[in-house]
Amino acid sequence: MTATSPTRTPRGVRKDLPADLSASITVFLIAIPLSLGIALATGAPLQAGLVAAAVGGIVAGRLGGAPLQVSGPAAGLTVVTAELIQRYGWRTTCAITVLAGVCQLGLAALRTARSALMVSPAIVHGMLAGIGVTIALAQLHIVLGGTPQSSAVANVLGLPGQLADLHPVALGVSALTLLVLLGWPRLPGPAGRALRKVPAPLAAVATATAFAALAGLSLPRVDLPSWRSHALPEMPEGPVLGLIAAVLTITLVGSVESLLSAVATDKLIASERGTDNRPPRADLDRELRGQGAANIVSGALGGLPITGVAVRSVANVKSGAASRKSSMMHGFWVLLAAFLLVPLLDLIPLATLAALVMAVGVQMVSITHLRSVTRHREALVYGTTIVAVVLGGVLEGVAVGIAVAVALALHRLARTRITLERLDSGVHRVRARGQLTFLAVPRLSRVLNQIPHDAHTVVELDGSFMDHAAYETIQDWQQSHLAHGGSLEVTGRSGQAARITGADPDAAGTADSSDGTHGAGRGHDARHADGGHQGERSRRGQRGTHQCCRPWTPWQNHCDHRAPSTRTATATTAAAAVAANADGNVEDDGAQGRTTAPRRRGAGQLASGISAFQRDTAPHVRDELARLAREGQRPSQLFITCADSRLVTSMITASGPGDLFTVRNVGNLVPLPGAESTDDSVAAAIEYAVDVLQVESITVCGHSGCGAMQALLSSAPGVAMSPLRRWLRHGLPSLERMASRHHAWARIAGRLPADAVEQLCLTNVVQQLEHLKAHESVARRLADGTLELHGMYFHVGEAQAYLLSEGEDFFDCRVFDTVGQPV
Repeated sequence: MTATSPTRTPRGVRKDLPADLSASITVFLIAIPLSLGIALATGAPLQAGLVAAAVGGIVAGRLGGAPLQVSGPAAGLTVVTAELIQRYGWRTTCAITVLAGVCQLGLAALRTARSALMVSPAIVHGMLAGIGVTIALAQLHIVLGGTPQSSAVANVLGLPGQLADLHPVALGVSALTLLVLLGWPRLPGPAGRALRKVPAPLAAVATATAFAALAGLSLPRVDLPSWRSHALPEMPEGPVLGLIAAVLTITLVGSVESLLSAVATDKLIASERGTDNRPPRADLDRELRGQGAANIVSGALGGLPITGVAVRSVANVKSGAASRKSSMMHGFWVLLAAFLLVPLLDLIPLATLAALVMAVGVQMVSITHLRSVTRHREALVYGTTIVAVVLGGVLEGVAVGIAVAVALALHRLARTRITLERLDSGVHRVRARGQLTFLAVPRLSRVLNQIPHDAHTVVELDGSFMDHAAYETIQDWQQSHLAHGGSLEVTGRSGQAARITGADPDAAGTADSSDGTHGAGRGHDARHADGGHQGERSRRGQRGTHQCCRPWTPWQNHCDHRAPSTRTATATTAAAAVAANADGNVEDDGAQGRTTAPRRRGAGQLASGISAFQRDTAPHVRDELARLAREGQRPSQLFITCADSRLVTSMITASGPGDLFTVRNVGNLVPLPGAESTDDSVAAAIEYAVDVLQVESITVCGHSGCGAMQALLSSAPGVAMSPLRRWLRHGLPSLERMASRHHAWARIAGRLPADAVEQLCLTNVVQQLEHLKAHESVARRLADGTLELHGMYFHVGEAQAYLLSEGEDFFDCRVFDTVGQPV
């Protein structure tokens, strides 16, 4: 669906103008030094960076599909452009930029923008990191007072000689630039808060330039030649295949970087602003069309290739930009500076620009991205892409990264570990770890055939997928094993019972229980699948085949998609069955001439659920519950979460009876001690858990789509108090924390929050952990080192849990890391 802008009145446009004007000046002050630095890094004429910045702001800003994205020369294309200039010359590179723009227009016409995003993030981040490493190595030579070499390898080999021939003046100016660049955002106090309104890149360049000018230092500086001698494109000359590869490289890298930046800008806007103050979401095909038009104009005017720039886009959003006019005005300011501020720009030392670009290159190797790819077991793809980009170039590096990613995916699909172990009790245990496909069938069949016919066997399937060939192999062996007098149980992860019956490999492929044992805790014995239980298995197999409920068959009476009449009939039947079991006989209503009054829907569902528990689950947990009844509860942690019905604590934590001491309320809130309208029930539970039960940890768990957080965001002053509104007042500190600039904000690793509600849900977990520390019993145990606090976030739609990591990341954020499946 194409995003459309809401109708804007002249009054609304005038209202947005001051915000757009202020944001455009901020972005302009960042763009000038970065554009000059990138032009210097590529070896292009310095004016080319200013041309690209102006065209990117005006043309891409007007025609693009991401209203608040700022385009211009970007570090991601620096290495590619530098190689093209060395190989074909500057004027041919301009022509290649024009042709790349034409290709982008063609891709936009084919509506393929979304397809560009299907490249593995590990490859994209590895490509950008490799480009960053290459940039940093090249600019390091200029920082040290020398000249960069033609390749990253040559730059590394030339470093010892460069270090032996240092230029103290250039090194000193570069060091001053880096010191101001890194220290500027951390200036303390009210004065520092005021100074931080000036962008750090501008402050660093201005400080180093003023120091060099006042000290009278002699070192190379910016030299902008007359616009009369500005070089324009010429007809491409060189090998046809090489030129085609160059055009495709500029198109690929520029398009992917622009589209990823547009998506990231959308997420940032969603986390920063409410729905009433938010521009339309990015139209990626239109954005690609705008980037193509901007590259055609930039190349034709002798400018660098253009792409969406994340740094400037973030500054644009953070500065309060309301429309695309901020980007367009920033391009206009760059155009004016290119003609009117030449004498001032000529004072900037080249070492200062090199230090600035080197810092940008280092930041492209993101610690957050590294953690993300490591957590998703894609570090090999990431690392290989970096090395290939550094050694071979961008296009070659991406090709190698794609090849490694495909090989890794095939390896994971084919990798299955199957072992056979004979326990002291005489039980034979078969463990199959990994995906069971036809590739694993020979090994699986060989292991199963080693088991004696009359042995009791436990088959553990620890995987998320089983294809039809593997399913039939296990089913055929199972039937043969049972026919020869053997017994069998098939389990999934953590000993949960699974079933290999019928003819549905999808049902067999799940490793979860389909007979109700999932809620029975951990480690309980599953039913024996011997010949005497064939009828029972068949009856339960039929009951557990409902598509919406696998693998949670005990909950199938809660499926909302069934017709109300069906649900009522099912509930009535289940209630009648309970009554019949209680009486010990079954009577024929028709024979007795009376009818049973239908039970209310809610009561029927309750009765049906109780009946399923008593029939399926109670036999497996009775011994464990009897032990807990004798010994008392000894939970390991206090679990504070929301009352939302979609959160099943035992399911998302794989816990059983006696594991968690759970407190649930609307919004997973922890009132501060002594707060107005405080609720002592939560404080009492905390005190009991910490002082009496001596729990070892406390977890606060929030979740996506929390209604309490939505109510907080939409609450209006002056509304009459109700019990719900009085309770939600305990969440106001979370709302204040999210709006404050003095607290680290929270996000999920690898991405920004989807919207303001998710941002508040994450922030609320962090804030409630702070509230916990204010409770006397918690503070005492924390001081003793005998208690831990944990933050958790559960995304309902993705069925994905996240744990709050310790400390803050590179960008001063509290990060919730993905909790993945064990290898």
